[in-house]
Amino acid sequence: MRPLALRALESDEVFLPSLARFTFAAVLLIHFWHAAATKLGPGLFGLFQPAMGAYAQIFPRAMEAAGYDPGQLGLWHWAVVVSGTAAEFVLPGLIVLGLFTRLAALGMIGFVALQSLTDLYGHGGVAHAETLGAWFDRLPDGAILDQRLLWVFVLATLVAKGAGPLALDRLLAARLGGR
Repeated sequence: MRPLALRALESDEVFLPSLARFTFAAVLLIHFWHAAATKLGPGLFGLFQPAMGAYAQIFPRAMEAAGYDPGQLGLWHWAVVVSGTAAEFVLPGLIVLGLFTRLAALGMIGFVALQSLTDLYGHGGVAHAETLGAWFDRLPDGAILDQRLLWVFVLATLVAKGAGPLALDRLLAARLGGR
């Protein structure tokens, strides 16, 4: 009979999702929360009055065209900035808690895709080889292609496998299944 620890390592329902959530928390949680915090405006309701930098990060070309005056942008720009900032706080928190993990990880994959496109085309990263990076080269640290692929792999693991055994999803499923 195989030891319990070895069986747990071999079980892709325990080891992989737990490792993916740990990796996300250790590497990306604070990154996303810090990035979201830079977008908050002043005061208690700063989420709903985003900082000028929030618009510049998310809509760099539109802000340049508006003379870096967010008041020149429309309601749509405001809604995207507010929802993006909220998502940058909420989705990583849900992943770490293991609550609605598959949906939160799927949302984060979409977020990373939009973030990458903005970095490449909005901020001009596509013109800089060191920012863009390349797959199958000797340099593993390209900011977009290399790093973001690793991020998405961790998130895709959570979409495919769920949160693992130490998660609020498990408690919720047990609670709802007991009815």
